[in-house]
Amino acid sequence: MSLHDDALGLAPELVRLRHDLHRFPELGLALPRTQERVLQALDGLPLEVSQGSALSSVTAVLRGGRPGPAVLLRADMDGLPVAEKAALPFAADNGAMHACGHDLHTTMLAGAAHLLAARREQLHGDVIFMFQPGEEGFDGAGAMLAEGVLDAAGRRPVAAYALHVASAMPHGEFSSRRGPILAASDALNVTVHGAGGHGSVPHRAKDPIPAACEMVTALQTMVTRHFDVFDPVVVTVGLLQAGTQRNIIPETAHFEATVRTFSAEAQAKVADISVELVRAIAAAHGLRAEVEYLPGYPVTVNDGAETDFLADTVREAFGEERFQTMPNPMTGAEDFSRVLDAVPGSFVWLGAAPKGTDPDNLPLNHSPYAEFDDAVLADGAALYAELATRRLAAGDLAA
Repeated sequence: MSLHDDALGLAPELVRLRHDLHRFPELGLALPRTQERVLQALDGLPLEVSQGSALSSVTAVLRGGRPGPAVLLRADMDGLPVAEKAALPFAADNGAMHACGHDLHTTMLAGAAHLLAARREQLHGDVIFMFQPGEEGFDGAGAMLAEGVLDAAGRRPVAAYALHVASAMPHGEFSSRRGPILAASDALNVTVHGAGGHGSVPHRAKDPIPAACEMVTALQTMVTRHFDVFDPVVVTVGLLQAGTQRNIIPETAHFEATVRTFSAEAQAKVADISVELVRAIAAAHGLRAEVEYLPGYPVTVNDGAETDFLADTVREAFGEERFQTMPNPMTGAEDFSRVLDAVPGSFVWLGAAPKGTDPDNLPLNHSPYAEFDDAVLADGAALYAELATRRLAAGDLAA
């Protein structure tokens, strides 16, 4: 039987695990119940299992029966601070939600561990299973790298793969691309300091609000005048706070922006230019700007050879029509980028829209109404297992 056939045989267990994880989402780096549930799901398998020190991670190593390299498979496990509104019988009611499908990723990777353990003697090397907390803004991947996940098998993996479901992507469609697939994500936080006063006599105060507004507009112009349109930059101010009443000039105005870039060069350049720009505008108004630029996740860059290998694996295991090449990267961000900075590999999307629905009219990931179809669990588990099996047998792709 094929790995996909075996995964379909596991489907009832996968569904039960996914529903259990979905009912009890946990946030950030501390996921004690999720960690315990993963350990239960792996219990009895011939794995070398370790737990994180600074976070509730699980790392498991499966030693293949034949000599060869190591391959890493990653799944993120954390939820989001979103109150679920989807009408599911297993919906969460604790104010948090698996609105990004990490419960599916965790279940798929646990399923892959079962599939690969059953074929352990035929594996040409070792598999590292990376169950990661804190992807949603807590840099759990960075913490796991600091704790040595890449060396869990005793040597660095030759390749690393991660899968992510999408609630508004056609059911069962796998999608990826060579090169950048997700953006870098940084934060720009600015507080403009002035001098408060009465709104009727603004010349007697130092109003920070016009300066802050000018900064917001200038940041948009900065994008179009300092950066190549073919190496895009997105700056979005999502928070702007100032004042308490219409006739009071406040002492400060504060705004925060998210900055998305698709190359290390653009990421470094926007950090320098944006900080200089807002300080100069503040000075021109006779004010002072307190500026904080916070680098976040780097660009997620898929290795070309590994992405070609992934695409071939999908086509051979599931059918030619199941893989689509993405024409452009997405502007979301991922801390799996940390892994791909250290190890060649690839990140792939899997459409999880319920069968028979129109993906264009469905709630997106992170929506309180987002829904993901259980039917893709077997596909994801099988793909993880296929990638590990085939990649270990392939040896050096560059040879």
